[in-house]
Amino acid sequence: MTAGGGSGQACTGAHTQACIFGEVLFDHFPDGRRVLGGAPFNVAWHLRAFGEDPRLLSRVGEDDDGAAVRSHMQDWGMDMQDLQSDPQLPTGRVQVSIEDGEPAYDIVRPAAWDAIAAPADPPRCTLLYHGSLALRSEPSRQTWQALRQAVPALVFVDVNLRPPWWERERVLQDLRGAHWVKLNGDELERLAPGATAEAFMASLGLQGLLLTEGARGARLLTSEGAEYATRPRGDVEVVDTVGAGDAVAAVLILGLLRGWPPQSALDHAQAFASAIVGRRGATVRDPAFYAPFAARF
Repeated sequence: MTAGGGSGQACTGAHTQACIFGEVLFDHFPDGRRVLGGAPFNVAWHLRAFGEDPRLLSRVGEDDDGAAVRSHMQDWGMDMQDLQSDPQLPTGRVQVSIEDGEPAYDIVRPAAWDAIAAPADPPRCTLLYHGSLALRSEPSRQTWQALRQAVPALVFVDVNLRPPWWERERVLQDLRGAHWVKLNGDELERLAPGATAEAFMASLGLQGLLLTEGARGARLLTSEGAEYATRPRGDVEVVDTVGAGDAVAAVLILGLLRGWPPQSALDHAQAFASAIVGRRGATVRDPAFYAPFAARF
């Protein structure tokens, strides 16, 4: 399993870089807690914990939440050169509720990440990640389109269908030109009713498709016709599932950057996601939490 847009050459972590485009925000939980998140931010946070140096292209407000984002990133040793400040729009906010054990989201609009501007000097990356949610507003969409043209990289798209911020035809159009796509079974059915994962992947000409299936684990399909599967262990303690998919995506991206065999990448991703769901929120600020995974990876 390699990164580089089909070059066929495996890459090592020391010589690769992921560019992560999209939202950074605070999730507000029913118990009053506030947790820093957003799928792109979560992926960048995890990658940094595993020894990568991702560049996060996002935007925050000139407010207390924006200052908190910068403080957390600095403490975590993250690259902040592409984190923009908006003098008018607030830092992103999501109100999280739990319904039948699953998270539901009220994603406030407008937010600073809706107005991400194109960087003056586009970064050079091996892999460009973004989620579908980051494209809900035209300013950020235009920046994403410019990045896709300016940055020759493997494109990894994380599908996040958050009502009312998505339209089927637009999402399908945005997926064209991607190399890898991650989504869950419900999202697959919404985008391609009645289609199999294999047919969906073929229709988009993807190199790979990561299909997450919650408690049933995940499947990874490749354009060569191979399929890999993994399941969580039976003793997984679930506190909440917020960020589980981001954990899987981050480790699969790590596998792409480092040239891991697909089954190893998938198993590592499942093991890490199983640990994340045992904690409240999508990221963990304790380096000790990541240490055993970083050592294994």
